[in-house]
Amino acid sequence: MLTCEICGEEIMLEEDMKTHLLISHLENDMHCPLCSLSGVSYNELCFHISSAHPEHTASSDCSAGTNTGGIERGKPQTSQSCSIGCSSAAAGEATSSGSSSVSKDSLQPEHNHGFMLTPDRRALTHVETVPITSTTLSSKTKPECVRSWSDAAAGTISEHNEAKQKRLSSPVKEKLFSCPMCALVCSSCFILQEHVELHLQEQCSAEGSGLEVFSSAVTSPSASSLSGEKRFECPMCSVNCSSSFSLQEHVELHLDAGAAASPGSDLKLARKLQQEEEQRRREEESQQEREEFKKLQRQFGLDGSGGYRRQMERTMEKDVARGRMAPAEFHCKRAEMMESLASGVDDYRTRTQGLVRALYEYYQTECRDCVHVWLSTDTDHFSSSAGDKGWGCGYRNLQMLLSSLHRIETYDPFLQEKEVPSIPQVQCMIEEAWKRGLDPQGASHFNQKLQGTRAWIGATEIYSLFTSLGISARIIDFHKPTGPGDTHPRLFDWVKEYFCQSSRSSRLPPRLIQTSLPPLYLQHQGHSRTVVGLEQKKNGSLCLLLFDPGSSPSDTRKLLSRDNISRAIRHIKKFPSNLKQKQFQVVAVQGVLSTEDKQISILNSRTLRAERIP
Repeated sequence: MLTCEICGEEIMLEEDMKTHLLISHLENDMHCPLCSLSGVSYNELCFHISSAHPEHTASSDCSAGTNTGGIERGKPQTSQSCSIGCSSAAAGEATSSGSSSVSKDSLQPEHNHGFMLTPDRRALTHVETVPITSTTLSSKTKPECVRSWSDAAAGTISEHNEAKQKRLSSPVKEKLFSCPMCALVCSSCFILQEHVELHLQEQCSAEGSGLEVFSSAVTSPSASSLSGEKRFECPMCSVNCSSSFSLQEHVELHLDAGAAASPGSDLKLARKLQQEEEQRRREEESQQEREEFKKLQRQFGLDGSGGYRRQMERTMEKDVARGRMAPAEFHCKRAEMMESLASGVDDYRTRTQGLVRALYEYYQTECRDCVHVWLSTDTDHFSSSAGDKGWGCGYRNLQMLLSSLHRIETYDPFLQEKEVPSIPQVQCMIEEAWKRGLDPQGASHFNQKLQGTRAWIGATEIYSLFTSLGISARIIDFHKPTGPGDTHPRLFDWVKEYFCQSSRSSRLPPRLIQTSLPPLYLQHQGHSRTVVGLEQKKNGSLCLLLFDPGSSPSDTRKLLSRDNISRAIRHIKKFPSNLKQKQFQVVAVQGVLSTEDKQISILNSRTLRAERIP
């Protein structure tokens, strides 16, 4: 293992050490101490000093045996740093010319005249000017590494000697050349070319290609493309560049050529890029709108994935696949469903009857902290089933209202069906109401179609259905909170007034009242429920009694048990603090319509308006 005495790098072979000294130190790092000449060999520097600076070569110090300043790139001398002895007894040679040696590691100024380069090779410092005794170093005074390099370098620099003779024979005053890849300034274009080649060699070495790969890439571009190294493609043509620097220069040539061809090309290019960016932005916004619209369609059941029947079949198929249902049971239930859908009557699998009567009996004996309790007419509870889970709450609340209207003599004659219709039949009835001219805006929202979909319905669809049947209905809109904490006390007061209309007299109303009024349809964002009663506590606070279609039949039937009703009734009680949605809408049935009134209501529904409170 060989070690460079200048930089300390370890090299395996002697030939590699010679190449290292040639490339890294001697060829490019020699600097004249008297002018800005740099990047020459040792012999060339000696010749330059003797010919370009003859005034410094003659001195009486040489005859007196003074040490001469030598220029040497190597390990500093131990006896006399920065100099090599040149006495006639030691060398036996004439001292007509001299050379100066500068150690890379330990040059220091000793006197106040003359110049030399500091180790960083970027600034001049004063040092003593001494006579130069020889144009070349003798073999006795040179280090062994320098001697071996001198022999090897003699042939290498021979081809440049003739071109450099004129430059070396006079002080350097030529134009300086800056390296485009670092901060180095060279005095010759030849030196700059060699310096840039060293940069390229280092870059190829860093990329793992080595000097041989770089040389072959220069001579054979196709070989470089086959070696697997990274290529940089021009965005304006099909040229592939080997480095980012080459790509940048290539693109600049494109831009310069374009600017020369048409002075306004930059403006045209900028406008074109801006138009492309705006087009891309519009396409992204349009795509985002389409995705959001599809999401809303899926949320509200308008994505064409099927309605009640299809969802019921899918649910039963999953149960069969998971082993929860036998195939024979699947076919039996499917046949029953098809029969129910064909008749237009609900199968009553989720219906619970007798709840209002059970509540009346409970309040007769319990809940003594209530001053007054109002209950609607008897109403059946309908829970969501597997066929309408997630979207059927509006239909189930409508079934609750229809079950109560069947028990009131005033409304029963106006009902087409003597039984509670199924969800698909309710969808058909709403479509018929739209065909008669009711709520054209709502009809266009659903594209005139509800059957075979999982579309949600709300207060306006309930109103349209009742109006088409000749039953008068009102929509009351509590469009904003009216109490602290986003509560709606005005909603509770309005419900109280609704139930109190059946017992308006001068006498004090009894504590428990079961009215003959139908329940109320209560809608808010994402869900709806049915109001079947109201409590008034001793402190004046009000509490709604709500039937929720999201409650399962098993939980709802707990209200029928005397042992469980005290716990189950908590789930149907709702105080103002429990209803904090931003907006509520109430649909109230208030009599029947004459033929003329029905036509007026149909005309008015073209621009459907609710009663806003406050």
